[in-house]
Formats: sequence, C-alpha cells, structure tokens
Amino acid sequence: MVGESMEFGPLIKYYRTQKDMTQKQLAEGICSVPHLSKIENNSKEANEETIQLLLDRLQIDMKEISEKEAHIRILLKALLEKIQYYLQREAEEIFIQLKEMDGIIPFSAYIYTYELYKYRYLLFTGKLDEAGEKKNLLNKQKKNFSQHERYLFDYYNAIWLIMKGDYKRADEAMDKLDLNPNHEFSSGEVLYHRALIKSALDQAGYAVHFGKMALQSYMDQHNFKRILHTLMLLGINYTHSEIYEEAMACFEHLKRNAEFMQETELLPLVYHNIGFLHQKKRNEAEALEFYDKSLSLQTGITFHYLVTLYSIGEIHFANNNFETAKECFCKLSSLSKEFGVKKYFLLAEFHLVYLEAPEKSISFLEDKVIPFLEDSNGNKEDIMRFYKLLSEHYKQLGVYQKAVKYLNKIS
Repeated sequence: MVGESMEFGPLIKYYRTQKDMTQKQLAEGICSVPHLSKIENNSKEANEETIQLLLDRLQIDMKEISEKEAHIRILLKALLEKIQYYLQREAEEIFIQLKEMDGIIPFSAYIYTYELYKYRYLLFTGKLDEAGEKKNLLNKQKKNFSQHERYLFDYYNAIWLIMKGDYKRADEAMDKLDLNPNHEFSSGEVLYHRALIKSALDQAGYAVHFGKMALQSYMDQHNFKRILHTLMLLGINYTHSEIYEEAMACFEHLKRNAEFMQETELLPLVYHNIGFLHQKKRNEAEALEFYDKSLSLQTGITFHYLVTLYSIGEIHFANNNFETAKECFCKLSSLSKEFGVKKYFLLAEFHLVYLEAPEKSISFLEDKVIPFLEDSNGNKEDIMRFYKLLSEHYKQLGVYQKAVKYLNKIS
C-alpha cells in the first residue's frame, strides 16, 4: 500500500531526475511516456499498482518514506516547541536536521507547515531580511494554505511587524486573529506578543491584562525563560501604571530567578528597570546605583547600553550635575552616531545644546527632536516632558498661542 499523504507525482519526478533516468527509461514496460508525464505533473490520477511499479523501479522504499514523513512531523513539532520555550541552541540543532530533509519535505503533507516554521525560525533568530523574503514567498502560496496554516501565517506576520517596530499595524494584525477559527486564545506566545504590543503602544493596562494571562499560561507549561520575559514586561508596565509594589515584586522575583538560571543577558535589563522604577519614585540615588550595575554587566555597546546611559545622563542633568551630565551625553552622542541610533543621538544633542545655549536648544527641540519622536512613536514620557517644557517656555515668554498648542498636545 502506498501512503496517502505523499505527493507521488512530484516525488517520482524528483527521484527519477536524481537517478539521471529519462521518462522513457522509467516508464518502459509499466506505462506510456505521456501517461508518466501526467503522473509526474499530477494532472492525471494513476492507479495504485502503476504507482507502486514506478516506485519499485526507482528503488524507493515506501516504508522508509513513511518513516521519514513521521520523523518530519516530530521534528516540526519539536522546532516550534523549542522556539516557544526560547531554547535557541536546541532550535538550531532541530532546524539543521530539517534542512537535511529538504529533498523529501516538499512531497510530504508538511510542505507549507515546514515553510511557515522556517519563517518563524528566521524571526526567532533575528534574520529579518531573510524573514521578509520568506514572507513574500509565502504570501504567493497562501491560497493553498489550510485554515490553521493561514492563521500561523497571519500570526507570524504580526511578529514580523513587532520586530520591525511597526506596533500599530502589529496590533491591528493581532486583532484580526480573533476572527480566525483557529485562534489560540490561551496560547502563552500569542498572549505575550499581545502584551508586548500594548506595552510598546503605551497601553499599560492592556499590557498588564494580557501579560498576566501569558504568565499563567507559561507557568502551567513550566516555560521558565518565558516566565522571566513576561515578569519583565509586567514589571515595566506596573511601573508605568505607578503600581510600584507590584512592579518591584516582579523585578525581585525576576532578579532571583535570572541569577539562579545564570541568565547573564537578562540581568542588566532587570537592573535597568529597577533603576527606572526608583527614578519614577524620585529615589535618584538608588536609581543611579541600579543603572550603574546595569552598565557594568553589559558587554559591548548595544541599544540597551544607550538607553541606560541616557537615563544616567537625565538624572545628573535634572540634579544640575552638569559636568557629569555633559560627559554622559557626549559619550551617548558619539556612540549613537556610530551605531546609527537616531533617537538617542538627537536626545543627547538636545541636552548638549541646552548646556551651551538654552535658547538654541528650543528650536532644536521643535525642529529636530519632537518631529522625530512623533513620527517614530517615540517614548510617550519623553514626548510629554518635552511638550511641557515647550509649553512652559512659551508661557514665560508670553507667546500664549504656542504655549496652548503644546498644552493641548499633552491633553
């Protein structure tokens, strides 16, 4: 008996060409060449006996093929599981095993699932350019997807938008998932990504709502790494909501577990966010202590390094420690320019201009900083603080029309 899920026409053609056989050589004594051509192109149903004879001549062991298909199914399930549990090395090992089966997968029932999981793997490993190419190829094939495969494609596209920083469109894409009958309401991953999007859109209440559900799902699955990620997200959004006790509870729990699990990449972020919590509470000495801890643990210059450096500069600037602030912002300006991070380059330059000539800094703020932050959905707190600064500035000058303009933006 030949299997039911294999695409035998393309499979026969694949092995025939692999063995350098012509259609005439394969078809001789079994069927006509035109009939074989139709079989290979799946344009004509062939009876089971003909298929079996062709497979026998090609020395294809159907038991082995069926076992490979079962193995493909197991590997695909394992790949997605490793991604969901954030196990990068294990996911890479499984992906390599799947790549070794590239010759057989296109003829199995998992052809589109495999391509979709490849897309997810590229997103997981941060290869956005390759993921974009895969997205475009899959978009041309989506008419052939099952409902569940279409759901996966839409969901992975939402993740792609998150990674591109387009949170508004990602939010819209996630809302559309609710209409899909395959929507996985209780999936920790889906809930986590919803919380992440809401957090990026400064919708802390929604972020906490989805984050708490994601946390429960991950706890039920004993998904320890994702529990840590979700605690971070909850701590940040409790901080923004000024629910400081809950925020600190998240960060303390996170810190203990990150230290225990030796999550060295996570600890600097934990310390940074504890610093931010203290900064919000105006405990500036404690804030600086944790920011300094964060910097000391960060290896190499990353985006997170720039964020922490800016936060340190902000505190010194607010406390009129202008020399120390200037050192921070000079370093920030140089590093941001070197690594092409425009936001922190502009913020550093604004503070440096302010230290030299406060009046000039106002036009720099209006012409450069505010437009960039508005266009890029910049941090809401930064934008509001600058609106307030400009409103107060124009109020003192008696330019009330401009003062009201920025006051309205705050509202």
